[in-house]
Amino acid sequence: MSASAVEATVKKAWEASTFIGNASTIQKNKALENIAEEISAREESIGQANQKDLDLLQKKGDYSRAFYDRLLLNPQRLTAMAEGLREIAALPDPVGEVTSMWKRPNGLEVGRVRVPLGVVAIIYEARPNVTVDTAGLGLKAGNSVVLRGSSEAFYSNQALVKAIQKGLEGAGLPGRGTVLVEQTDRESARELMKLNRYLDVIIPRGGANLKKTVMDNATVPVVETGEGNCHTYVDESASLEDAVKIAVNAKTQRPGVCNAMETLLVHEKIAGDYLPRVLEAMKEAGVEIRGCSKTRELQPEVKPAGEEDWGTEYLDMILAVRVVKDLEEAIEHINTYGTRHSEAILTSSYQGSRKFLQQVDAAAVYVNASTRFTDGNAFGLGAEMGISTQKLHARGPMGLEALTSSKFIIYGNGQFRE
Repeated sequence: MSASAVEATVKKAWEASTFIGNASTIQKNKALENIAEEISAREESIGQANQKDLDLLQKKGDYSRAFYDRLLLNPQRLTAMAEGLREIAALPDPVGEVTSMWKRPNGLEVGRVRVPLGVVAIIYEARPNVTVDTAGLGLKAGNSVVLRGSSEAFYSNQALVKAIQKGLEGAGLPGRGTVLVEQTDRESARELMKLNRYLDVIIPRGGANLKKTVMDNATVPVVETGEGNCHTYVDESASLEDAVKIAVNAKTQRPGVCNAMETLLVHEKIAGDYLPRVLEAMKEAGVEIRGCSKTRELQPEVKPAGEEDWGTEYLDMILAVRVVKDLEEAIEHINTYGTRHSEAILTSSYQGSRKFLQQVDAAAVYVNASTRFTDGNAFGLGAEMGISTQKLHARGPMGLEALTSSKFIIYGNGQFRE
C-alpha cells in the first residue's frame, strides 16, 4: 500500500472530529451502547478473526505465553469489553465542564472549560482490547480516534473496528470517527507520527522499542506511556501471610502486562522467614527466580541476578529478588531502577508507609496492595488509554479527563484594554 493511504485514513478521522466534538452526551452514550451491542452480536465473527491472528502467530513461532495471552480474545474478554463501554457511558461527560471561574477588578469574568483534544492516534502492539478501550474513551471525551495496531492483531482489529463504526453510525455519528490504519509496516508508522496537520496527539502503547521509536521520530505531540518495571517491597513489619498472597498476585495474575511486579525487595530481618514461603509459592506458579547474593545464601537453588535484571521489564514469568538492609535502601533501589510506573510497600508501619508514598517517584504508589490495580477500570475511570509515566498533562492511568484539554472563556460587558 502506498504511504498516501495512511494520510487518507487519518484525514477521514480529522474530517469527523468536528461532529464527534460537538456530539451531545446522549448521542455519545447511545453510540457507546450501540458498540457494546455490536461486539456482543458479533462475538462469533470477532472470535474467528482473532483465531486467524492466533493461528498466524503459532505458525511464526518464537512467542511467549504472555504475548499469546495479550492477543487472545475469548467470550469472557469480549463480554468485559462490552461492559467496559457501558461503564464509560455511565461516567460523567467531561466535555463542557467549567472547571473554574473568577472575576477580575475590571469586571471581566475569566473561566476555563474542558474541550476535546481533537484527533487522538494510538500506536500499539498485540492488544486488541486496546482497540475498544481507546475508541470508547476517545468518543466519550469528544475525540476522533486513529488506531494503528500491530500486524499480529490485524484481523482482530479489523473486526472490532467494523463493530465500532457500525455503533457510531447507529447513533447518527460518522463511522469515520474511529479509523484503523491497516498498513502495519514501519514506514507507515513513521508517516503517521508526522501528520501534524490532522493529528493532535499520539499515544504509544507497547514495549520499550515502540515507545522509543515514537519519541525519537514523532513531530506530533506525544503522551508517553512508560515501561512497567514495578517493585514490591516487603518491610520488616509486614504480615507475611498477606505479603505472600499480594506478591504472588502481582507477579502471576497477568505477567505480560505493564503493572505486573518484576522485582521483589525484602527487608533483611524477615528474609529468612519470608523468602522460603514466597519463593515456594512462586515456583509452584511457574515463576523463574533470579536473586541477589543474599537471596541465594538463603535459597541456593535460585539463579543469580545480574545488573541487567534490576532494570528489566520481563513481561513474563520471571522475577528478580533482592534482600535490602532497610526502607531507605528499598526506596533508593526503586528510584534507581524503576520506570515511574507502579510501586508497592507491604508494611504495618504508618511512618514507613508515609515515607514510601512521599519519596518513591512513580505514577501510582501502593500501601498493602498489589500493583496489578494500576488500571483505568480498577481506578473507576471506565478504561484507560494507557498509563502515562511522564509528568506533563497526564500521569498514571489516562481516563476521560486526560483526553481533554481546556480553553479560557471570558465574559465582558464592553471592556477594552487601554
